[in-house]
Amino acid sequence: MKHNLLLLTALLLAPPAALSPAVAAEEKPNIVILYADDLGYGDVQCYNPKRGKIPTPNIDKLATQGMKFSDGHSSSGVCSPSRYALLTGRYHWRSRLQTGIVGLWAAPLIKPERTTIASLARQHGYRTACIGKWHLGWDWPIPAGKMKFFRSTGNNGKKELVPTDEHRAAWRDAFSKSIPGGPTAVGFDEYFGTDVPNWPPYCFIENDRTVGVPSEYGDPKLFAKNQASQQGPAIEGWTLEPILPALADRAVSFIKREASTPAPFLLYMPFTSPHTPLSVNTDWKGKSGLNLYADFVMETDAVVGRVLDALEESGAANNTLVVFTSDNGCAPYIGKPDLEAMDHYPSGPLRGAKSDAWEGGHRVPFIVRWPNRVQSGVTCDQLVHQTDLLATFAEIIGTTPADDVGEDSFSLIPLLKGEDRPIRGHAVSAGMRGVPALRKGSWKYIPAPGSGGWGTGGDSSQPVQLYNLSDDIGESRNLAAAMPEKVAEMKALLEKLIINGRSTPGPPQKNDVTVKRFPTKPKARSQK
Repeated sequence: MKHNLLLLTALLLAPPAALSPAVAAEEKPNIVILYADDLGYGDVQCYNPKRGKIPTPNIDKLATQGMKFSDGHSSSGVCSPSRYALLTGRYHWRSRLQTGIVGLWAAPLIKPERTTIASLARQHGYRTACIGKWHLGWDWPIPAGKMKFFRSTGNNGKKELVPTDEHRAAWRDAFSKSIPGGPTAVGFDEYFGTDVPNWPPYCFIENDRTVGVPSEYGDPKLFAKNQASQQGPAIEGWTLEPILPALADRAVSFIKREASTPAPFLLYMPFTSPHTPLSVNTDWKGKSGLNLYADFVMETDAVVGRVLDALEESGAANNTLVVFTSDNGCAPYIGKPDLEAMDHYPSGPLRGAKSDAWEGGHRVPFIVRWPNRVQSGVTCDQLVHQTDLLATFAEIIGTTPADDVGEDSFSLIPLLKGEDRPIRGHAVSAGMRGVPALRKGSWKYIPAPGSGGWGTGGDSSQPVQLYNLSDDIGESRNLAAAMPEKVAEMKALLEKLIINGRSTPGPPQKNDVTVKRFPTKPKARSQK
């Protein structure tokens, strides 16, 4: 009893920064990951105060209450690969997803035996939930012979379609069954959301079943500019605007319910916004004075506020670690040039945007709040990556990942404790076409010309790119031709990271596939 009293007194008297991870592990804090979709580095006011015109008061407040990382990265310039990396602590290009995203009706990207942040937390007594956009594949119960009834028609809302009796029978058969391979197969106790809001099925999914059985084609009104993009089965009367509020409602309910129980909880909330469909609700239309995308950013910020308010009102805020970040940069097709003409720069000082290997594709807002553990209102300039969340949570929980878990995950704990030293010497992100961008300190190597995404740009006469971001964050000066030794060093490091199957210390691991190398060799011309 005396020992317990002395320990309690020591904890009460200790300054917040002095509290060790061991204490945190004993207390097992709740964990909330708020994952925006297509939110650019410069779309958040606190990241772009001079050239950002969209008010984001709730995200900014979160930054003042915690630590803002200025050099935080997703695994890719597009969404599915970044989601895979965040959840598994492993670079996506070690999986089958070498380029692009998980396609419509595709199989699960995360293998059921792979540890995720959710399965790790659940093994240590957490209740886990995923609420939002999944986009990592399912084992859809669609027979190969029936897939023709589920494929996009090609007109995508240009005219009204009426499904045949065969369509409805195939849809009824598939959507009356459970859908394995989703969030509840990889560590989440529960799931609620839309798999991809601009793709079918146009309905909510709860756990492993659709909420209702889609019986109609999506209404043509869903397919206006920057709304839904692939025609397919929908619940009758389905509209897009209620999606984000429904996710907010479910997240708030989960927090209130779980905060009243003794077990800690982990909530992964991958937003459907501000990605298209730009389904802005009436209260937010025109609020930004810029365009519909900017309005949607404001509505997204308001949902962040609702979730943070729920933590406060439930009494859970002081024992909850909150992470806010984005899967990739802002999409250029949402009116990016128009926004820049109005002095709002979605990528801030960075070159490129969504899909690119340039910084604008994958350098994203990255904020961590942890009351009484992380100093408030500070900025950390060290290189960090979304894969780092798994090792961070493992250290907080008080466990050491196995050799084949989180192969590319470095714990953020030293940085969260206030240390100012690198936790990782290198990091890899990639463009949509699979082109890797390797960081080593301030050096950045891209083994291909151009953006690596939808855009081109750059000097095609130079097959690789080398930048020193310490004095060229806009990647305007390609030093590859002038520094061949540094290029060779970076190339060798990238090859080592590929061959080892990991970037963290430990025994080599196997990649799931043969990793695609860059620069790609030109195809040999056929001899006639």
